[in-house]
Amino acid sequence: MSSSPTDSERKAMRSEFGVRLRISMDHYGPLCVGIDPHRKLLTDWGYNVDASGAEMFSMRMLQAANGRAAAVKFQESMFERYGSKGIAALERVLFAARQMGIITIVDCLHGGLPTTISALADAYFKSGAPLLADAITLLPYYGARSLSGLIDEALDNGRGVFVASLTSNPEGASLQTAIRQKGEYSGKTVAYGIASTAQKFNDTTPGMGSVGLIIGATIGQWIDESGIDPSQFTGPILSPGYGWQGAEADDLRTVFKGTKGNVLVTVSRFIAKNGPDISNLSAATEAIALDIRQALMDATLEADDSADQA
Repeated sequence: MSSSPTDSERKAMRSEFGVRLRISMDHYGPLCVGIDPHRKLLTDWGYNVDASGAEMFSMRMLQAANGRAAAVKFQESMFERYGSKGIAALERVLFAARQMGIITIVDCLHGGLPTTISALADAYFKSGAPLLADAITLLPYYGARSLSGLIDEALDNGRGVFVASLTSNPEGASLQTAIRQKGEYSGKTVAYGIASTAQKFNDTTPGMGSVGLIIGATIGQWIDESGIDPSQFTGPILSPGYGWQGAEADDLRTVFKGTKGNVLVTVSRFIAKNGPDISNLSAATEAIALDIRQALMDATLEADDSADQA
């Protein structure tokens, strides 16, 4: 009969994802390669627009990311469109990534009532899960606390989550900067309440926590309205929007000024447009990884300079 974990063992497990991601980012830099088998990309690469094409595309992107990026992120909807064959393909590429030792994030953006989304732990987090991943993305718009049970399941299995807070889609600004009328964060923005709820899971974790936020790289013009200061968040920050969606190095420096190595920038089509040749994909991955690393180092240095001058 197996004994229950001790408090110290449970605490170590709940910080495991953050520790592993921190090590990977220190070694490979702050790039997360997005693996999004869009129809156009499959066609451009000469692949069939079906589950097999999506799987072949993903395997090539994994090869380019291996040893050059801290993590990979799979866009689940790009596999779901093919039904059960697509989900089976996602299972296989997740398995391949684990065999390579690459940290995996499934971008599924799930959310819902606690009793409903509790089943996701069986799909993504527990030993033997069919879609076993290191982390998934979550939507908090049933209330950030509705995610607490699932987040605990992730942490207790050594996994992590990224909660959408300030997304890169322009139409998200009106909702995310709306002022809360009641509750714990009354008078603060919706995004602020989400970020603060996520931070509570990281407060007792030394170093980088395992509960992250999604903050888009394109939201610099309205980040002040959100009330969120990314430099005060101690979990990982997953940042889409660089490259294809328009964000550049200056945007990273603006949005993430003062952060200390916990920003993971996702890039997908900006890399994939160089495929299917592996050498071209690999070269693009390396070049973009260097650009992102420099931009985020500059963001940290700018904050240090400001502090020295104060």
